[in-house]
Amino acid sequence: MGPGPPVAAAGATPRPMTLAARLSYAVGHFLNDLCASMWFTYLLLYLHSVRAYSSRGAGLLLLLGQVADGLCTPLVGYEADRAAGRCARCGPRKAWHLVGTISVLLSFPFIFSPCLGCGATTPEWAALLYYAPFIVIFQFGWAATQIAHLSLIPELVTNDHEKVELTALRYAFTVVANITVYGAAWLLLHLQASPHVGPVQDVSDQLGVQDVPVFRNLALLVVGIGAVFSLLFHLGTREGRRQQVAEQDEHTPLLAPAAARPLLLWKHWLREPAFYQVGLLYMSTRLIVNLSQTYMAMYLTYSLNLPKKFIATIPLVMYLSGFFSSFLMKPVNKWIGRHMTYFTGLLLILAFAAWVALADRLGVAVYMVAVLLGMGCATILVTSLAMTADLIGPHTHSGAFVYGAMSFSDKVANGLAVMVIQGLHPCSSELCCKACVGFYHWVMVAVTGGVGVAATLCLSSLLVWPLRLRSWAPGAQP
Repeated sequence: MGPGPPVAAAGATPRPMTLAARLSYAVGHFLNDLCASMWFTYLLLYLHSVRAYSSRGAGLLLLLGQVADGLCTPLVGYEADRAAGRCARCGPRKAWHLVGTISVLLSFPFIFSPCLGCGATTPEWAALLYYAPFIVIFQFGWAATQIAHLSLIPELVTNDHEKVELTALRYAFTVVANITVYGAAWLLLHLQASPHVGPVQDVSDQLGVQDVPVFRNLALLVVGIGAVFSLLFHLGTREGRRQQVAEQDEHTPLLAPAAARPLLLWKHWLREPAFYQVGLLYMSTRLIVNLSQTYMAMYLTYSLNLPKKFIATIPLVMYLSGFFSSFLMKPVNKWIGRHMTYFTGLLLILAFAAWVALADRLGVAVYMVAVLLGMGCATILVTSLAMTADLIGPHTHSGAFVYGAMSFSDKVANGLAVMVIQGLHPCSSELCCKACVGFYHWVMVAVTGGVGVAATLCLSSLLVWPLRLRSWAPGAQP
């Protein structure tokens, strides 16, 4: 039995969102999605293969970003909930979204640009130190934008199927953002290689220092396009006003009306087993999606020894398949339910892991496994976000904290996992030796198949112990 609505929402029947309102909301995360696509897909590749930093140094910078994001996320979520009703011109979620957008726009281009003032004799630690503040600012902005945008879903819609539809539409634009990044990357790499003929072309097929302008221009293109879509979000999305919860004083009645229920605050969530069930499932989902995205380019470059254009075309195939499958989420959820939809996505991912594990050379089949992974990741990500919205339900006053806490575990887990993988890299003095061919092969199997098994166990716990807020059970007191 689901939790009852809080007092502030009693009697309120929100009108269905128009198509224009749904679309304007969906593009509000477009800048973040563009930047995240570059961050997870190309950061390690750029730092290790283009800038020639060590695998541990590159992993350390990614870990710094993930930890900074993880620490900022619950703090932003708490502050966004606490600021409800205090912003006169726009709602607290949109205010945090604006702060985050500006931070991302000002910091992200520096991450994929050469270190200013660095030369051939500059030690690696100094160059890594240069990038650190830009990464921290970027991750703060990314966290603020993400949490503000996610926590608007329970504010804007209350129907379960509308939540799935809005989440799926949001994910569809996430896929469009990834397609934009990979399409632009392919175009920039193609334009860079086109003037070369003869033996020079063979050299340009491998990543190196000559590709620095490609990644710099791609980062500038990303922030330019993202800024336009962020503006559309702020112009087209209206955040509803919510009354602040008044502090109790001597004038507060001792007996509240019978329909009144106490608000579910952030500290109450920490006592809910359902909070940890969904949190573990969401963390497992993000580990699969982010780590497969992070190491796909490495796998294509070093394990399969494909030309560098494939670091754009294969992720493009993945996200095109994810884009089309995202439109099936609403009818599939209605037909077989949340849990079976998520399990279907896991089966696709486990099939990808088995295929990669059993095949040393994929050939043209690399496109087929990319479709499997793309569809599987889209399915589990959309469904896990819908489950999180189900958990929050009508308790939107603390929704940003829930999303923040979920995202905290996801970011820290991703950062630590990358650092562990980078620490296990077998080539200490070379970009890639013979051992790293098999290394990235089994990394792809582990981050999809291994984490997929863990996600299956988390899903099983939801089947045995369905989501239920104990503090809001009949007769219970938070």
